[in-house]
Amino acid sequence: MFTTKKIAVVSVINDLVTDNRVKKSCLTLIECGYNVVLIGRELPNSMPIKDLPFATIRMRLLFLKGPLFYFFFNLRLFFKLLFKKADLLYANDLDTLLPNYLVSKIRSIPLIYDSHELFCEVPELLNSPFKRKIWLKIEKSIVPKLKYCITVNESIAKIFEQRYKVKFNVVRNISDRVEGFKPLKKDALGLPPSKKIILLQGAGINIDRGAEELVDAMKFVNNAFLLIIGGGDCWEILQKKVKDQNLWDRILLIDKMPKKQLMSFTFNADLGISIDKNTNLNYYNSLPNKIFDYLQAGIPILASRLPEIEKIIDEYKVGDFINDHQPESISKKINEMLAADEVLKQYKQNATTAAKELSWEKEKQTLIILIKSIA
Repeated sequence: MFTTKKIAVVSVINDLVTDNRVKKSCLTLIECGYNVVLIGRELPNSMPIKDLPFATIRMRLLFLKGPLFYFFFNLRLFFKLLFKKADLLYANDLDTLLPNYLVSKIRSIPLIYDSHELFCEVPELLNSPFKRKIWLKIEKSIVPKLKYCITVNESIAKIFEQRYKVKFNVVRNISDRVEGFKPLKKDALGLPPSKKIILLQGAGINIDRGAEELVDAMKFVNNAFLLIIGGGDCWEILQKKVKDQNLWDRILLIDKMPKKQLMSFTFNADLGISIDKNTNLNYYNSLPNKIFDYLQAGIPILASRLPEIEKIIDEYKVGDFINDHQPESISKKINEMLAADEVLKQYKQNATTAAKELSWEKEKQTLIILIKSIA
């Protein structure tokens, strides 16, 4: 259909279904007057895309991981962008930046770069120096030349600015305000009605995120049930641990799901977990989406002491911290928190208050200002 609206083409390497930051960015672009086309990939087990008010393109690739996957994804993305009508390009993370940058130069189209993390500091690359060297070369050669950059928190913004002398605007992964939501009850979700629910959610439950130790800790936790929802590199390890230790009556693992479906589980939780380890710069400076999802659901948080997370928990008094990642230490802290009814009640009240202040409606204003400055 013919339109006089400008078109923003947004790129991401995932399958478009569970990336809520990208979805919110697309909706903000629409709010700023753009028609949006979101480009990603389709996996064999990808869920169908439903109810999105913008166009989507998902590319099927012969290779699902490894160097050949990244090569062919970037090659196909380059040609998609080269021949797609666009007035603005929006690259999510370093693994989509190179084709976006090349096309922005060839076609003189403005480009926004949204870095969701310190990509070159993730464990997968730290353990593979050759791959890290390639991604660092791409980052170092392009980022200093960019004009419009955003990232997820102040700590990461400062690191990028020190490295590349380019301003990074901060747009945190704050959740949409939730009002009037009526979650399904525990029994409808397959959860034990008589037990406290501990929740770890996230699409990237990978190495060094503390999930393995959390599973081991459940042997020592009293009258509670652990729910892990998402996916990641550790998923098969977690499944094996549950099976080998016969913890099926204490732990349930559920594959990642759309946000609206996930919310019923989040709202039924009594304690939200975020216990990434301080093993690399990326995890140390992270501020995961789930922190804000927990707050919107009004549930207390148990976390590791990482600076961006610690600032939120300390400022709003919404939870506590583990002392280390030993399973016995984790279980002890969980038991203490779940047994302290009055403290837990206060944490829940504080989480509800925090959720009103920490809203995407406020946070997106930085992104809106940036988009309008380009226009």
